[in-house]
Amino acid sequence: MMSTSTDQEPPSEEVLLEVRELRVHFPVKLPFIQRLLTRAKPVVHAVDGVSFALRRGEIFGLVGESGCGKTTVGRSVLRLVEPTSGTISFQGDDITHRKEKELRAFRRKAQIVFQDPHASLNPAMTVGRAIGHPLEIHRVNPGLTEGKDGATDGASRLDPEEVRRAVLDIMREVGLTPEEQLYEKYPADLSGGQKQRAAIARAMILRPDLIVADEAVAMLDMSIRARVLELMLDLKERHGLTYLFITHDLATAKYICDRIAIMYLGRIIEVGPARGIYANPMHPYTRALLQAIPIPDPSRRGTRIRAKGEVPDAVNLPAGCRFHPRCPVALSTCGWEGRDFVSFLEERWLAPERASVEKSLGPIDAWQGVGPAAFREGKPPGDPDLVGHVRRVLSEAPGPMGEAVESIQLEGGDLVVRFRSPSKLDRVQVEDRIVECLLY
Repeated sequence: MMSTSTDQEPPSEEVLLEVRELRVHFPVKLPFIQRLLTRAKPVVHAVDGVSFALRRGEIFGLVGESGCGKTTVGRSVLRLVEPTSGTISFQGDDITHRKEKELRAFRRKAQIVFQDPHASLNPAMTVGRAIGHPLEIHRVNPGLTEGKDGATDGASRLDPEEVRRAVLDIMREVGLTPEEQLYEKYPADLSGGQKQRAAIARAMILRPDLIVADEAVAMLDMSIRARVLELMLDLKERHGLTYLFITHDLATAKYICDRIAIMYLGRIIEVGPARGIYANPMHPYTRALLQAIPIPDPSRRGTRIRAKGEVPDAVNLPAGCRFHPRCPVALSTCGWEGRDFVSFLEERWLAPERASVEKSLGPIDAWQGVGPAAFREGKPPGDPDLVGHVRRVLSEAPGPMGEAVESIQLEGGDLVVRFRSPSKLDRVQVEDRIVECLLY
């Protein structure tokens, strides 16, 4: 049976990695003419204000669906992606704006295992050369002692025999055996599980303190996945490693992580001990995620909370709580906007009662959502009670959208539906975790 993180020694109180208000925005490519006409440059808010502290000896899980920004967080803390703003501290040292040459000592202490072992290994390098390559890059002789500044005495000239011995030792340690035979093999000669073990060995050859495991077992078969997870736990116990474990698999995170942070659309919405989150999820999105896990026993299946619709656009983010357009328990103060009303009209327009909706409110193309307001240009001919029709449609809207409306009135010949400003959304300490939700 696979051992879990709860069976290991508890992590120390020493903070190894601290991230504060990390933001990573990517510019959106626009056609030349559009760039000339657009004042505000649109960006993808991949990571938008993420904060967490990672203690030495801890396995900290970053969990979320595809596109939530968890991989970007992992690459940013290693400075593989340049942060837009915020701070990243490693062992109390701010590395946020360090230049590449100044990061060499840090890179020896922090390594990454990527999701796809087929792509992360150079097909032109033998397995032994690939695993020993970090020693060449950092000029580290495994047989020599490391100084206080991270440099290795006499490392300007590597001893090929020492390097080979170190590579064979780490291959044996990660279960890549028979190591003497596999040393001269190429990645194409290895199975998927063996390739990922080689990637782990390459990360371990420098004896780092921190490993970012970015979906490290996602592409492996279930039987191989369990063995690789066991290997990672064994390496943690043997070498005192600290993991930032990035995954979309809630079951894997439950068994390996000490603490878990749930990400949604660039932000951490709930963070706390793994056992507490699985036993009593507090954020509605966390509940929806956990209830999406299939339950084999029909007698244990109950009513599930489902997140409706699609994940919003990461360029034009929802106001207030980013989950509110999909939330089954949203409040009137969560951040309703004009585009939420237009989306609701689109649903009604596609429903069987389309004809009556189009007759009373006009075609959907006549409506636009801009910021906190939705407006319709002009009035449908022969229908003076447009405000009354909007009120009736809003009364049928699911959730508290109707309660969030501040006013419905004619302004300059256009009908405008205006929503109230959202309440301020703060991170709140609730029992053993931090939650970002207006319910608390």
